[in-house]
Amino acid sequence: MSVKAFLTIFVFLCTPPALLAQGFAGMGADAEGYALPSPDTRFSFPKDHAAHNDFRIEWWYVTAVLNDEEGQLYGTQWTLFRNAIRPTGRDQDQIWLGHAAVSTPKGHFYSERLARGDNGQASVTATPFRAEIDEWAMHGPDPNNAILTAQGSDFYYKLDLRSEAPFVPQGDKGFSRKSAQGLASHYYSQPFYEASGVIELPDGPIAVTGKAWMDREWSSQPLSPTQTGWDWFSLHLDSGDKLMGYQLRDTDADNYVVGTWITSDGVPRPLEPGDLVMRPTDWANVAGREVPVAWTVRLEKHTVNVSIEAVYPQSWMPTLVPYWEGPVMVNGSHSGNGYLEMTGYE
Repeated sequence: MSVKAFLTIFVFLCTPPALLAQGFAGMGADAEGYALPSPDTRFSFPKDHAAHNDFRIEWWYVTAVLNDEEGQLYGTQWTLFRNAIRPTGRDQDQIWLGHAAVSTPKGHFYSERLARGDNGQASVTATPFRAEIDEWAMHGPDPNNAILTAQGSDFYYKLDLRSEAPFVPQGDKGFSRKSAQGLASHYYSQPFYEASGVIELPDGPIAVTGKAWMDREWSSQPLSPTQTGWDWFSLHLDSGDKLMGYQLRDTDADNYVVGTWITSDGVPRPLEPGDLVMRPTDWANVAGREVPVAWTVRLEKHTVNVSIEAVYPQSWMPTLVPYWEGPVMVNGSHSGNGYLEMTGYE
């Protein structure tokens, strides 16, 4: 039996059946025994770049929109998830999951890694910063000066990520509400990376440069039981401003829609529920399901009225819990590019 097959079985054995059946909706499962986010908490760096084992769920997530010398667009994704299987805080009770992908206008390449937390396969340390699973890593003196690497059977990338901007707290000073009931996460971003490096695809290596965005989030019960998934985007606007927004789809109530406008000099302007309007305008059949691959996004208080469209509509991640993830182009009142993630389309 391969290591991956063993770990897949291990995850299924250690994860409650109801959670696996719910997919992303399982993130609303019982959080008894785990730490819960508090609105009084303030980030402490570099400590908060590392893992928080007392919380149930956590991720380190980097997307980049890149161009080669001829202007061809590429997107890369790198995500490291930590999931506690019981509330002990011990390394042996952590399961780690890594996702990496490359999207082009003509194709999508992805890979997945699974690991335990007590055998050296996966970990995150704050000083110097290193987040790793198997041979994939994000490492450097700190996350603002880091090298990012990942590979699969048909792709590889190595990116240099640099930023002089401070990290941006999301929500209320980093306390990010996910529902009217008050479920929340601790959430901060680095949306101002300058990225450069190389992508290797079956046709050969490609030198690329562009913009990248990191999200850091941890919680124990970020979704309510009736929230089935989310539609999330992060946009790099040509004005230098950034916009992050998402809606959490709910079977029993209105979707919870919120986000953050980030000025070009790094000042976050949190949005209230209802400020941001996002509507799907085009759908595609992706892996046997209908998925929205184009949206209109309106934010009147910042005169935003744009369309976002998938660069490659078939950017599906057929991973242990499947979802859609890929780069988008922005047109309308503002222009730019960014990334779109959509979960819960089962």
